[in-house]
Amino acid sequence: MEFVVYFNVLISTLFTLCYFYQFVYVVVELFKKSNTYKANKLHKYAVIVAARNEDKVIGELLNSIQAQTYPKELLDVYVVADNSTDKTAEIAKNHGAYVYERNDNVYVGKGYALDWLFHKIKRDHADQNYEAFIVFDADNVISETFVEEMNKMFDNGYRIITSYRNSKNYADNWITAGYSLWFLREAKFLNDPRMQIGTSCAISGTGFLVSSEIINNNGGWIHHLLTEDIEFTVSSILDGEQIGYCRNAVLFDEQPTTLHQSYLQRLRWAKGFYQVVANYGSRLFRGIFKKSFSCYDLLMTVMPAMLFTLLSTLMNIVAIPVAVAGDSPYLPILLRTLGQTFFSFYMVFFLLGAITTITEWKQIHCSGFKKILYTFTFPIFMATYVPISIIALFKKVKWEPILHTVSKTASEI
Repeated sequence: MEFVVYFNVLISTLFTLCYFYQFVYVVVELFKKSNTYKANKLHKYAVIVAARNEDKVIGELLNSIQAQTYPKELLDVYVVADNSTDKTAEIAKNHGAYVYERNDNVYVGKGYALDWLFHKIKRDHADQNYEAFIVFDADNVISETFVEEMNKMFDNGYRIITSYRNSKNYADNWITAGYSLWFLREAKFLNDPRMQIGTSCAISGTGFLVSSEIINNNGGWIHHLLTEDIEFTVSSILDGEQIGYCRNAVLFDEQPTTLHQSYLQRLRWAKGFYQVVANYGSRLFRGIFKKSFSCYDLLMTVMPAMLFTLLSTLMNIVAIPVAVAGDSPYLPILLRTLGQTFFSFYMVFFLLGAITTITEWKQIHCSGFKKILYTFTFPIFMATYVPISIIALFKKVKWEPILHTVSKTASEI
């Protein structure tokens, strides 16, 4: 029993020490003014979209790209219809995009589709001399100044840039709201403070820019783990890149509406994080001792922290009946610790959700009642990660497409 008590103290102390910096981020964001950027040059970009059976949504993405304030002659769109059996390719062609149709059931996933498309562009359009690529998912919709704002950051020397990620369907239910709050919190209280203190940000799936120099030096897109975005982030930071964040480049994407869809997606994410830890964890750890705070930040991001919380909780649950049977003096401590664990978990995520909701109130597109309600359900959404993280440890996971059906313009959102 004494061991369990000391183990609880150890886990609690480690969590506080390891993740305290993220609470410092909140303070930085609330009290430090963000920098502004201006561009002296308009650069030439290629927009990259990997799409698999996305005919219900890709049209609105392409419309939002066509509506950009950025000069059209400096912006080309490329779509890879990856193993598509619907009208994705046809719709993309009708919107003026360069379309390539890929059929490969062996190398499946977004990373492979991106790499394939980059090689096609290099072969067929090398004369265009694109300075950078902007990567979207087919379900995205972007603000009309998205490229203009990203260009400001690129012109100021950032070779990789991520954007402000909002949601098309925040109001659908507690699941979509859970996703949405997490991404808003990531933009507002992780990436923006990182920019302000001069450390590296992190790519979050979609809506990012990458210099053509990086793609050419890598020989294409070389990141093929289940979470290719996090792998790309970690690999880039280890190579010495400082990833920027453009808070004025706004992207909206669709979140899963059912627990089944959410389970499949987050299972892949959880497994992908384990893959990143296995492949890059030791290098990130060594990078900390080379005075790279970015390495520490990313290591804390990819570490399976919830598993340690679960281990501590399970030890208490097992120890409590043993303590009851043995009339142990540690029983009150074990009961109190178990209650504190659940309470602390709920309150931490409630406070994160609440401060995000308050500060981003105007960016959350639903009724005030739902904004408040989904702040209370946010910790429950986060708690569902725990069983998913356990299953991902043992289950073989493969990339599976997520169905997208929400077709909205930015103004409709």
